[in-house]
Amino acid sequence: MSDNTLAALPWAPLAAQPGDVRELSESERDALIISATQVDGQWVILSHYGDDTWQLDGFPSNVPASKKRLDFGTVPPAFRAVMKAMLYRYLRRGRRGMNRPKGAVLQGCFLTAKPFLRHLEALKLDHLGAATPLICATYVATCKAHRQTSRSKGKPLSPRGLQCRFSAVEALHELSQYTDDRMPQPPWPETSAMAMAGLTGRGAQSGKTPLIPDDVFCALFERAYQQVERGQQLLDLREALDALAGQRRGQSRRSVIAAKNHHLGARGWEGGLRAFNKALIDLRTACYIFLASTSGCRNHELANVQSGSHHRSQDDEGTVFHWMRSRSDKTDAGIHDWMIPEAAVRTLRLMERWVAPYQARIAAEIVQRRRASPHDPQIVEAHKHRHALFLGVDSKADNQVRTLTNTSWDLNLKTFAKDCGLSWNLASHQFRRKFANYAAHSRFGDLRYLKEHYAHWSLDMTLGYALDDSWGQHLDLELYADIQAELEDIKFGVVDNWLGDEPLAGGFGRTLKQWQREPQNLLIFKDHASMLKSIAESTAIRSNGHAWCTADNDGCVGNTLERTRCGNCNNAVIGPRHAVIYQRLYDDLKGLLHCTDIGEGGRQRVERDLNRCRDVLAQLGMDPEILIA
Repeated sequence: MSDNTLAALPWAPLAAQPGDVRELSESERDALIISATQVDGQWVILSHYGDDTWQLDGFPSNVPASKKRLDFGTVPPAFRAVMKAMLYRYLRRGRRGMNRPKGAVLQGCFLTAKPFLRHLEALKLDHLGAATPLICATYVATCKAHRQTSRSKGKPLSPRGLQCRFSAVEALHELSQYTDDRMPQPPWPETSAMAMAGLTGRGAQSGKTPLIPDDVFCALFERAYQQVERGQQLLDLREALDALAGQRRGQSRRSVIAAKNHHLGARGWEGGLRAFNKALIDLRTACYIFLASTSGCRNHELANVQSGSHHRSQDDEGTVFHWMRSRSDKTDAGIHDWMIPEAAVRTLRLMERWVAPYQARIAAEIVQRRRASPHDPQIVEAHKHRHALFLGVDSKADNQVRTLTNTSWDLNLKTFAKDCGLSWNLASHQFRRKFANYAAHSRFGDLRYLKEHYAHWSLDMTLGYALDDSWGQHLDLELYADIQAELEDIKFGVVDNWLGDEPLAGGFGRTLKQWQREPQNLLIFKDHASMLKSIAESTAIRSNGHAWCTADNDGCVGNTLERTRCGNCNNAVIGPRHAVIYQRLYDDLKGLLHCTDIGEGGRQRVERDLNRCRDVLAQLGMDPEILIA
């Protein structure tokens, strides 16, 4: 069924449903269909207009059931009728210049509009027609003065949070024009929700996903990799415990647990069954971290990964590429393939084994529901999760097995990070940016391949997608844009450091500093940011570890065989971060100078390289006299 139920239902009365409810009687209005689902070929209505709660469709599988409904009992009583009328219009026709909304968008509008309606209620106003621009201005002031009481207790709303609230008021103004209670004017003439939230100009970047620090990421990835490598043994033990429970069927639960604890203790397992069950949950989290880190998938895309998602292709030279197939629900992107290393393939196989008992429970649930009620809508819902890899038990829903929600993942990831001794506020969406950042560094030349953790897989592979007829149409091309954005950020940061107060060595570094000292050169740019952007975009920049190389090709021997050559190269920029490398080279060369078996040619080369290192260190502000042996 389509994400938009109203557009998908096949019977004629639905097509005849009006775009708004202004001309309908109460009985006609309340009988309108809001959502339905198809169970074994038969359509079952989930919600009518007159229901106090509307069931919605069109959500990713990682969204909990509680967030797939609209409870109008939570809306201030004076505005419930008009709120239904507005959301029905939104569901039927969308907004100007936009498509009809998916369930998540409709629910988001519902949630972010309620604070405004409560604001009107607090002002003793009982209709939208009283919401003049002056009243809306008081709402803006109230939102900016608001302090949160939940997770971010005491903090003001973020710029993005403010924008969501203000955008909801703009939506109410537009949608109310198709009701009998219209907002008389736009809420804030001459400006916008984004501008009032501070998300124009410099404030526009304030909502960017935080980048996991390298040390934090390495600690997380190393722990995850270790657990994945031991995963098969853990699942062997789980199967042994399940077999033990089968042998003791009919005995009390306490005796079965005691037998399991004895079995675990006999095999050196400390902490008993409780610790073992936690290890199984940690293994699932470790597999998630590994796949999120090596694929760049979003949380809902990993939630959509199913058994049998691995594919492989081979190029003309016989190189094998591994792919993970899933569905992306972002902007109706559909089926995508992500390149993954061979170690991630093993992780997929491990999760297929880990999840098998949970998938079996969903299959049994479907059978049970069919026997009880062949047209139970929950049969369709269960089928959505039947083959998913990342399943868990929902204790709040009669221990049903369903795909883990984004909220659950964030809790699991925070627990995993805490167990690693880390204080970083880890969240699922941070892995995509970290992947893009590492891929950008790899392309940039900073060689952060993490070979020990990635099983010798180079992140340069992420830029090697083979865009052929069969695979190219399914690639996550938006990931390229994310990598490119990270690459631009890295280059801007490097150029910003170049144009700071610290000294630079290398031919290009010295030239840049001389250019910077001429005021007329700086006057051609309108501001510092424009200068950074211009230099970064017009200069080829990559790292070779001991210098920044601005050559537009990779044929220089200074990048590989003769590294000290960069000191006098017109394409090299050497900064204070590289000083420790040249100091170490200098110290090592001094030791070689006293060797008696290197010959005259060897001694001359050592002296040449010593002088090159001494010159670099002197240009970086270190006293060359201190360095003389």
